[in-house]
Amino acid sequence: MGKRKGERQQPLWVSWKDLPEGPGHPFYRRLTGVLAEREFDAFVEDLCAPFYAEVIGRPSIPPGVYFRMLMVGYFEGLDSERGIAWRCADSLALREYLGYGLAEKTPDHSTVSRTRRLLSLEVHGEVFTWVLAMLEEEGLVDGTTLGIDATTLEANAAMRSIRRRDTGESYREFLMRLAKASGIETPTGDDLRRIDRQRGKGKASNEDWEHPHDPDARIAKMKDGRTHMAHKVEHAVDLETEAVVAVCAHPADEGDTSTVYGTLAEAAQNLEEVREGAEPEAGEESRAEPRVEEAVLDRGYHSDDVVRDLSELGLRTYVSEPNRARRRWKGKEIERDAVHANRRRTRGRRGRRLQRSRTEVVERCFAHSYETGGMRRVHLRGRANIQKRLLIHLAGRNLSLLMRRVLGSGTPRGLRKELVGPLAAGNGALLGPVDAITALLLDFLPIEPAKAYSWSGPTSTALLN
Repeated sequence: MGKRKGERQQPLWVSWKDLPEGPGHPFYRRLTGVLAEREFDAFVEDLCAPFYAEVIGRPSIPPGVYFRMLMVGYFEGLDSERGIAWRCADSLALREYLGYGLAEKTPDHSTVSRTRRLLSLEVHGEVFTWVLAMLEEEGLVDGTTLGIDATTLEANAAMRSIRRRDTGESYREFLMRLAKASGIETPTGDDLRRIDRQRGKGKASNEDWEHPHDPDARIAKMKDGRTHMAHKVEHAVDLETEAVVAVCAHPADEGDTSTVYGTLAEAAQNLEEVREGAEPEAGEESRAEPRVEEAVLDRGYHSDDVVRDLSELGLRTYVSEPNRARRRWKGKEIERDAVHANRRRTRGRRGRRLQRSRTEVVERCFAHSYETGGMRRVHLRGRANIQKRLLIHLAGRNLSLLMRRVLGSGTPRGLRKELVGPLAAGNGALLGPVDAITALLLDFLPIEPAKAYSWSGPTSTALLN
């Protein structure tokens, strides 16, 4: 058995021919072709040009690379920008996808964060709408029947750090003051816990408490029953194609009956922009004006005002109605008619089918975006920053619908299961080297090698306030 003798000196010069090269990944190669065919890089460069300076500032990230990196967060299931930067630096396939050679340094996570803060929320929204327009060209956006639902994301804020809005006390300091007011001069930990239990429910109210470093976070109950600082995210999903038409971040303590209006307005605006930008092909008549016709919601959205307002907007509502006692409608004839019409539609055959579809499609969208997509816990603070990340994250989710049609799978992990799974089921030995399997797949998939991405714009980002 040989032994290592001392430290081996690394060579001073390495030829480019000796640098390792990966076989690439069929998913990212095909995705690169899809984006290049529609000139994604030219679009985002023109969009972000006002935010770049010619001379001053730190070294910049090309806009196409920045948005691609945030989409990698969805495709690889990474929640933090630091994790995305590490993954892009380590993977030869992702280096090829971003257009970086082995001798080039990929963007650092701090530069990614700085770029996100500099680019406006409107720019991120334009990129989301651009991807939605791409789906509309492929027939993957219908937009007449929308399912709307909300979920909570764990905020980057700890409950132990909350402060009183009026006095600025921490929770422990507040309990100490209560204990001393009750006659306990030197309260122990058991005394503080007993006083805390005696306060009963509602002791952590958003009206009284806030987080000093993330004022937008709210105290809320999570899906698993824990109480945590959280943000609320609401999706409007096309029930026919599963495309996410709108995604909005709201305060976690706002009810569904309050936030549904903003999400519906955002969805209608996005669909209008998508259809206005679509040019009819030669010989094709101009398309009719787009319009959302049906809204499918769960019982958390049911109220007289919501059903009445949506009906006045010309929407057919399918809102599940909770069990309630007999209602008195004196002076509320308009609300009564709207609620009764909604009840008839919901209890019909089509209404039951739409509710089943909403449960399946919207919940699956949440699972793909925040569970396997890795965004159930956010690592950002401030609702605007979270909204920016969500827009590009969900743009990647919409791209996965197109990739599912083009390649048969919407994520790299799904492609591996789709192609390698049947082989591995017959022979466990085929689960060996992943690079060898990928190279084998490349021989059968008609995918052209990705071209290196070049950024011809300014070399520094403007230090805007």
